[in-house]
Amino acid sequence: MSKKLTGKVALVTGGSRGIGAAIARALADDGADVAISYAASEEKAKAVVDTLRAKGVRADAFKADQANPDEVNGLVQAVVLAFGHLDILVNNAGVFTLGQVHDRANNLGEIDRMFAVNVGGVATAVRAAAPLMSDGGRIISIGSVVGESTPFAGAADYSATKAALLGYTRGWARDLGPKGITVNTVQPGPIDTDMNPAGNGEFSDAQKAATALGRYGTADEVAAAVAFLASPSSGYITGTTLTVDGGLNA
Repeated sequence: MSKKLTGKVALVTGGSRGIGAAIARALADDGADVAISYAASEEKAKAVVDTLRAKGVRADAFKADQANPDEVNGLVQAVVLAFGHLDILVNNAGVFTLGQVHDRANNLGEIDRMFAVNVGGVATAVRAAAPLMSDGGRIISIGSVVGESTPFAGAADYSATKAALLGYTRGWARDLGPKGITVNTVQPGPIDTDMNPAGNGEFSDAQKAATALGRYGTADEVAAAVAFLASPSSGYITGTTLTVDGGLNA
């Protein structure tokens, strides 16, 4: 019996760990061939690829710095060359840094890089991929609930990067709708990953208490939302945001 993404090729940026790796596994479970990108974690990327291939799909990993437009363009071209086409682009790669606007100790280089990865890298990937995608293509970006609210001091710049994705999603949906390509954002809340572990003391306890479900989410729960938006079942959903936050913003 054919799976719903059999014959499709997906690219998941930042797919070597955490949410990205879970997304890659979910798409492979649905039959897609999957390419992942990584910036530094080559061994982790190879381990993910081995897991994907064990599911019976084609898979490979490509090194690319999402802050570098030339490398992002090269990534998309390399995936198409290796797999023959591209149907699903998941913009998952991202970085996080804190800094209050009045703090002269801020590392502005880190903030600039965050914008380059979280916004510029996504825009470059979409511009590279969209002309190569056909009717039924899917573009899904991983945002954050802080794209709509900023619950603690120092997160303004990160919030701004994720808010930019919401604007791009709506605009790109209009641009690419005539091509039959849908564009959506998945917006996680507190998810148990290396970057935001559920056992992180008072900080994680406060996040759990703020959710309606009283717990952190899992990377697999975010991946399930992405897999739905990548599937034929989501063909009439575009320009919107699917929030996976356990009721944090309820």
